[in-house]
Amino acid sequence: MTWSIIARDRDTGQFGIAVATFFFAAGALVPHVKSRVGAIATQALVNPFYGTDGLRLLEQGATAPEVVRKIIAADPGRDHRQVHIIDSQGRTAAHTGKSCVGWCGHIENDNFSVAGNMLAGASVIGDTASAYIRSASLRFPRRLIAAMRAGEAAGGDKRGKQSAALIICGEEEWSDLNLRVDDHADPLAELERLENVSRERFVHFMRMLPNRSNRVGVTDRQLIESKIAEARAAERSS
Repeated sequence: MTWSIIARDRDTGQFGIAVATFFFAAGALVPHVKSRVGAIATQALVNPFYGTDGLRLLEQGATAPEVVRKIIAADPGRDHRQVHIIDSQGRTAAHTGKSCVGWCGHIENDNFSVAGNMLAGASVIGDTASAYIRSASLRFPRRLIAAMRAGEAAGGDKRGKQSAALIICGEEEWSDLNLRVDDHADPLAELERLENVSRERFVHFMRMLPNRSNRVGVTDRQLIESKIAEARAAERSS
């Protein structure tokens, strides 16, 4: 009932997940991301422990393939689950249970993977992957959305549309960007709109929060506004 892409941006080291489905609030259950550790999407008949336990195993040093083997071995319902994982080195692994509803399947690559079930056909994940590869010049969040839009154009979830989500995590313990569209007639279009709005102020403001190299951040409000204006001007000229 869902398809998603998980990826690690080679340039920034950020992890990201984008997901879309005909199901309410997919962003509450499917994506699990931890900065500097990895990303996991748990799908089909969702098992949230795949996300929580999987991230714990990644943090302890297990590779993506090792984590997939361990979490599905511990779950008697594994045949009804789908999961894909990327670790801190960009290694990916996936599992699509034999009882997942068709069309279902996954694609594993270095630094990104795509998986889906209850889809219009194999081209949904194939086109998602191809669009991600083609869109390397885009900023990471927009690249993930562009990939998902390509999958939607290929038919997406065969039941229709309802929710979508995008999470990006970088160096800090909190997310760089966390967008959810829980119930919408065109959730990926709305997700794209929200990402555009985030670049008006939010993304630039986030860079001025306390961080690992500066525990105070920027507190001068005049300087904050000046830096936001500079960043927006730089984006417009790029």
